[in-house]
Amino acid sequence: TNFFAGNVSAQFNDSVHYHARFATTGIINRTNQSRSFVLNNAAAFSVHKKAVELNSSASWIYGQQGGKLTNNDFTTGLNVDLNKNTKKLYYWGLVNLTSSYSLNINQQFQGGGGIGYNIVNQPTIEIIVSDGLLYEKSSLKIDDTTNDNYQTLRNSLRLRHRWVINNIITWDGMHFWQPSLVKFDDYIIRSTSNISVKLKKW
Repeated sequence: TNFFAGNVSAQFNDSVHYHARFATTGIINRTNQSRSFVLNNAAAFSVHKKAVELNSSASWIYGQQGGKLTNNDFTTGLNVDLNKNTKKLYYWGLVNLTSSYSLNINQQFQGGGGIGYNIVNQPTIEIIVSDGLLYEKSSLKIDDTTNDNYQTLRNSLRLRHRWVINNIITWDGMHFWQPSLVKFDDYIIRSTSNISVKLKKW
């Protein structure tokens, strides 16, 4: 069941673009024995200028199954790109904060920066690779009485792609590989892909 999805864009002048997005989706299942639901809320706001891009996002996933909590996951982030639309080589910085009941993450902070390279940066196709260093401070839940608190430095390799087909279908994705520089068996893999179809243009 899709409860609500909104998209708002505005161009205030020739050099500054603002983009806001909010979406709420949910799934409800009910049987004779149990009931479960998951709500997924996401919001994003971006400011794009010729030499600077600023993107912020936040998401909250909440779910229960049989009256027991399964999800209470919150993620928020902010990233800045410098010279991304004017040069092949550009600079980036980001901060992320995550709390996840389902993944046993009490709190996780990441902040850092690096360089990126525009392999292809066209209106209909975009392929970008970036790399840099991130400082991470995390508190992971081991059991009801024990937490694992640690700090580490990570290398962050990112692949971003976007492909627009006939101005109707858009396929985009973001993929991360973040191994620790201290413990090589400690790494994070994140991958997100989206396909959207434009039904009507006003």
